[in-house]
Amino acid sequence: MSDPTGEQSRPERGTSEELARMRVDYDRGGFDEADLAPTWWEQFDGWLHDAIDADVTEPNAIVLGTASRGGDVATRNVLAKGVDSRGLVFYTNYASDKSAHLLENPRASATFSWLPVYRQVHLRGPVEQVDPETTLAYWRQRPRGSQLGAWASTERPQSSLLSSRAELSEVLASLEQRFEGMDEVPLPPQWGGWLLRPETVEFWQGQRSRVHDRLRFRSIGDAWVVERLAP
Repeated sequence: MSDPTGEQSRPERGTSEELARMRVDYDRGGFDEADLAPTWWEQFDGWLHDAIDADVTEPNAIVLGTASRGGDVATRNVLAKGVDSRGLVFYTNYASDKSAHLLENPRASATFSWLPVYRQVHLRGPVEQVDPETTLAYWRQRPRGSQLGAWASTERPQSSLLSSRAELSEVLASLEQRFEGMDEVPLPPQWGGWLLRPETVEFWQGQRSRVHDRLRFRSIGDAWVVERLAP
């Protein structure tokens, strides 16, 4: 196609049409109840290591979903820093938007999306703050740069307006100077962990023709049942 100047012009591209045509036909073989580990956390551990072995980028990343008391819903990517029989742990500023939601409405969802291996894990349940001792133990493992970044989110609360990137750089430089010469950066007063105690944990594996396998662990009192969900 040519324009009046005689130059070649690109054909029009419709984003909606392109999205409608995008499709991947998953195929990892069967995923049956007999394939599951005895517990959801053992099953999760196996799938996590499969994702690590497949070089999935940041396999500990989750899409965290929260809602305010009034129904304002938000999702964002957060890094999980612990999963065991109790549930999933992540850390953040307690003055952040996500923490404000969780303080008002202490329930959340978390989704590990491992699309390169055609898998997802989805957890839902109540949340509670991690005890200070556990938070401090994790804090001491963090790289110094990450510790300073956490302090930066205290000096300039998460999601607050900034005049420019330079303002943030100035805050970080000030913090580096404040803690210069200190072997350990102290724990910020408004920073800590959240524990999501799942009531349901769904393991999703992509299959051909969108007839995916979905197996869910659901808690009933102190026991767990396994259920197959329609795709």
